[in-house]
Amino acid sequence: MGISYSTAKWMAPASFVLDFAAQQYGMLSSPNMKVIHDRNLSFWSPQPFFIAGFFFPQQLFQLAWLYRLYKLDPKKPGERQELDTMVDFVPYYSLGNLCIGTWMLFWNSEQLKLSNIFVIINSLTQLYYVFNKLPPMNTKSTSSVLTHIISKTFAGIGILDLLHNGSVAYFKDMPATMTVKVVTALGFGLASAASDWILGGCMVYDLVALAMGQSGSWRNLLGAYAVGSAAIVGAKNLARPPYNRDDAGYKQTATEEVQDRV
Repeated sequence: MGISYSTAKWMAPASFVLDFAAQQYGMLSSPNMKVIHDRNLSFWSPQPFFIAGFFFPQQLFQLAWLYRLYKLDPKKPGERQELDTMVDFVPYYSLGNLCIGTWMLFWNSEQLKLSNIFVIINSLTQLYYVFNKLPPMNTKSTSSVLTHIISKTFAGIGILDLLHNGSVAYFKDMPATMTVKVVTALGFGLASAASDWILGGCMVYDLVALAMGQSGSWRNLLGAYAVGSAAIVGAKNLARPPYNRDDAGYKQTATEEVQDRV
């Protein structure tokens, strides 16, 4: 999905603006996205304000990342190295914003099965990038840190979106069965064990959001899952710190290609 720096420079902010505009439509239209949420509940419905609370700070990180994408000069070797990973992420980032924006249109028209298609595309795209394309983080590079934060928070909230939209599209008003409880425990347990602090933090947040959106014993069980997820993430990352602290661990990707494409 390689693109030129000049293309990345307009594609990423354009997709951000499109998604932001769609979110405003979702909140200000009638019925708005929360009304649709309240009409369509299921065993994986989160507390809706947790989703809003997630996206606000994440958008601030996106703005910082977009600023660096615009500011860095690919003609300077040191900055070109940082731009490599950023430019490689732009197609995945832009596709994600496009899917989220389109999802909003179908969600607010209460076409939940159609909206679910865009959730699946976005979530699987972000997870693919995080686990197959994203280079190790260099903690001395602001661009590397921001790329990890944005890509992993996209993937993390994408998992919650998959559960939420999928459950209300196909299992509206259904309670959590034993199968659902086991799948939730195993799925989040495995995801937590495969996650660093950032993605692992998203797993815990997702479970807390789900717990706050449910009631009774299922809510209590989800809360216990959140505690267990936090324990797994903490133990795994304390035993094996996930981040590189020097330039030696920073993998370059297509450095010369970025320079040639400018």
